Amino acid sequence: MINPLKFIQEVKQEAFKVTWPTSKETMQGTLMVVAMAIVASLFFLMLDQILKFLLELLLKVGM
Repeated sequence: MINPLKFIQEVKQEAFKVTWPTSKETMQGTLMVVAMAIVASLFFLMLDQILKFLLELLLKVGM
């Protein structure tokens, strides 16, 4: 059986090895996620509008 105290010490050692991102890196990552979300939402808005237009055109021509 593993010694719980030894396990906690090893976890603590590993936690100190973690390299956390800087605030600049965090901000850049956040801005990239926001930018990609905006681009994706605009793309799907345009696609929706184009499909809506084509569907309305087909319905008018069919009548």
